[in-house]
Amino acid sequence: NAKGEVFFTDIPNSRIHKVELDGKVSVFAENTGKANGLMFGTDGRLFAAANGVKQIVAYDEGGKKTVIASDIESNDLCVALNGNIYVSDPTHQQVWLIKPNGEKSVVDKNGKDGITFPNGVRLTPDQSLLLVADARGQFVWSYHIQPDGTLTAKQRYHHLRIPDGVMESGADGMTCDTKGRLYVCTRLGIQFCDQAGRVNGII
Repeated sequence: NAKGEVFFTDIPNSRIHKVELDGKVSVFAENTGKANGLMFGTDGRLFAAANGVKQIVAYDEGGKKTVIASDIESNDLCVALNGNIYVSDPTHQQVWLIKPNGEKSVVDKNGKDGITFPNGVRLTPDQSLLLVADARGQFVWSYHIQPDGTLTAKQRYHHLRIPDGVMESGADGMTCDTKGRLYVCTRLGIQFCDQAGRVNGII
């Protein structure tokens, strides 16, 4: 959050934990519906993909929960500066858009040649591109974001490294730094990529 506290999920036990500035770990929220992906919005709320109850929810600073959308399967999410939320739905091989008014729609549905298992989702720092990791493939895909929030120009972009004899990167959680470099958790470690889509190294 803005204070520098770190939040992480304990999915099996339906909890969100907080690491405070002094290093103390506490339980921020319980009965989270097996919340997985997290991200803070510009309003300071912590948004969560609560797939155990098929909801997208938001927590205020005190841990009070508000349901943002229901009847939606999810793994990860990201929140744009304009309030739009993009959600990965690996079960149905699709990506959702939830607008600030709660309206939801599928903005990418993958067919035979699409993303096999959409997992991590993140926006580039300038908010022009949506990046979606394919845990069962070798690429992070990119999309241009249109003014209405819909997606165009879908393409395989970041070409991840994979272990010998394996066809899946295991790409999961992602983040971007202020210079637009992408960091992706994979089977080989945390791969970091430049804006041109090249892996520059593995941590």
